[in-house]
Amino acid sequence: MKLYYTKGACSLVPRIIINELGLKAEFESVNLKTKKTETDNNFLLINPKGAVPTLEIQPGLVLTENAVILQYLADSTNSTQLLPEVNDFNRYRVLEWLNFVATELHKGIGVLFNPSLSQAARDEVFIPLIKKKLTFIDTHLKNHAYLLGGTFTLPDAYLFVMLTWANNFKIDLQAWPHLTQYFKTLKNRPSIQKALADDRL
Repeated sequence: MKLYYTKGACSLVPRIIINELGLKAEFESVNLKTKKTETDNNFLLINPKGAVPTLEIQPGLVLTENAVILQYLADSTNSTQLLPEVNDFNRYRVLEWLNFVATELHKGIGVLFNPSLSQAARDEVFIPLIKKKLTFIDTHLKNHAYLLGGTFTLPDAYLFVMLTWANNFKIDLQAWPHLTQYFKTLKNRPSIQKALADDRL
């Protein structure tokens, strides 16, 4: 199994889950501008979408899209703590949060990487929308250690990376006390510390 990643990108999420599961994997970095891998392969031949993360399960068998890769990693290892089994309704709560982070936060914060976006659009449109989502999560975390209560699950890894991005864009998490504590708790998790170190972050 090989994970194609880019430093600081959302490919950090499956790296965290791979660590959480104690899986053995290879990691190959991708230059998203040139679409070349660190071994000088044409990344578009591996993933025509040209995006990370990309998980090569075995030669010729490739999976893309963060939320789907996470589900595969949990299901293929029968990790019902990260993603409950089908007959457990909490599975759909995990997937509900996973989709919220992917569609509402990832897409919302990700637009800030666009250098053509004006400062006015950032300050007046996108950052207020992001803050509204963070307020929603902060309120939820008032009575929960993790998104699903007392247990770390797939969307927690995803949300950690999105909060890291928010910090990088000078969105001060101190405005949300429960979110701040949650972020601190996640930063101390061994799987996350290892992922950050391996990604040289």
